[in-house]
Amino acid sequence: MTAPRHFLTLMDLSADEIRLLIDRAIELKAQWRAGNPQRSMEGKVLAMIFTKASTRTRVSFEAGMAQLGGSALFLSGQDTQLGRGEPIEDTARVISSMVDIVMIRTFAHADVETFAQHSRVPVINGLTDDYHPCQILADLQTFFEVRGDIQGKTVCWLGDGNNVCHSWMNAARQLDFEVVVACPEGYDPDPTLLGACCQWVRIERDPTRAVQGADLLVTDVWASMGQEAEQNQRAANLAPYQLNRSLLDLAAPDALYMHCLPAHRGEEISAELMDAPDNVIWQEAENRLHAQKALMELLIGG
Repeated sequence: MTAPRHFLTLMDLSADEIRLLIDRAIELKAQWRAGNPQRSMEGKVLAMIFTKASTRTRVSFEAGMAQLGGSALFLSGQDTQLGRGEPIEDTARVISSMVDIVMIRTFAHADVETFAQHSRVPVINGLTDDYHPCQILADLQTFFEVRGDIQGKTVCWLGDGNNVCHSWMNAARQLDFEVVVACPEGYDPDPTLLGACCQWVRIERDPTRAVQGADLLVTDVWASMGQEAEQNQRAANLAPYQLNRSLLDLAAPDALYMHCLPAHRGEEISAELMDAPDNVIWQEAENRLHAQKALMELLIGG
């Protein structure tokens, strides 16, 4: 039996595969909008395991599998024996014997790695505390649709060096572009990952310097799930890094800006930019659907 391919970080795909996946996502999007049936997953079953709350991840995977002709099962942490202490290894062996692909959205990245090690089918990281690679596939698709290939461009990340930031750093390593992480001390991305990405990633404390000439500005909420108790302190420390018109005006003249959502208007992004009619944030959100359809096709069918 051939070992399954997993997607736990962007490093699980080659640069060529990422570009082919983006091309396929754009094609699937066009077919869907034209009303053409997409049946590449007919008879396939996706198991979705959530121990973290979700809107976009659940809807995009469940709708995507349905659009491709397959079906999806939603399992919360309390819907499985994982919630009662069953070892991850045992759950992985059982669930993967009954479905064709698994998506997990949880806290510890090690849990997804353990599940994948004992799964007989592909496993997708729908988000962990360390990485959010599915989000970056959608972000990249959006940039490619609007501006073309991202190679050689500059992306400025504003705010906490979190899981989405980590995945942007991996994307830079794979597709050869620069990421400038604008954050205060104490909010740096993982130092080991930063060392591995140092050819493509640098930290800049001054947000006005960080955004100079950037082709894309990206931000995320200041307090991720599990960090709610730190909200007030984080808001005070990260306030200078708000994505707003003043910073956008210092970037490249045609710079795009993105937010993975949900957004807190007036905190990490200004209401003005969030509600601007020409922003690509809603296009970015929809692209979760199409990028993940292409990803499932790749992992199941090659």
